[in-house]
Amino acid sequence: MTERSVCVFCGSRTGVNPAFAEAADAVGTALAGAGWRLVYGAGDVGLMGRTARAAQAAGGSTFGVIPQHLVRREVGKSDLTTYIVTETMHERKKVMFMNSDAIVVLPGGAGSLDEFFEVLTWRQLGLHEMPILLLDLDGYWQPLTGLIDHIIAEGFADPSLREFYTSVPDVGALFAALRAALS
Repeated sequence: MTERSVCVFCGSRTGVNPAFAEAADAVGTALAGAGWRLVYGAGDVGLMGRTARAAQAAGGSTFGVIPQHLVRREVGKSDLTTYIVTETMHERKKVMFMNSDAIVVLPGGAGSLDEFFEVLTWRQLGLHEMPILLLDLDGYWQPLTGLIDHIIAEGFADPSLREFYTSVPDVGALFAALRAALS
């Protein structure tokens, strides 16, 4: 059986809630413990860096992808198992997506929203069937899921849009959903 890979989209900052940093550490550690490779944006800052360092510390495999223009800004983490530098943000997302079996979205900002909506749109269009999981720690993603409900209510999406992602409240539920999806 080939190694499973989980793409983690998350913030290049840690945010103000300490639970987010703790969750990033727990996700990295749990990925390694499950024998799954972390695929992420190759930064050594914020939740990205914490997730990767935790995965590495637990002996996990890491696959990082960063565009050239962010190598200095996000402190490109070149000590990963695999480290790829791309020309553009779009290429970064494509390489991450193409090397993953599941998508996990931790708390993050505009970049994480961009990544989430791109893979959600691709799923809606039938371009993939990968599970997409939102870690809704302390209700972080409630405004996002409310916006999706609003988009549906206003007739800009079919209610089936809700079926293309799963929101989970904590790291334990996240890994239960990942194990079910990847088994």
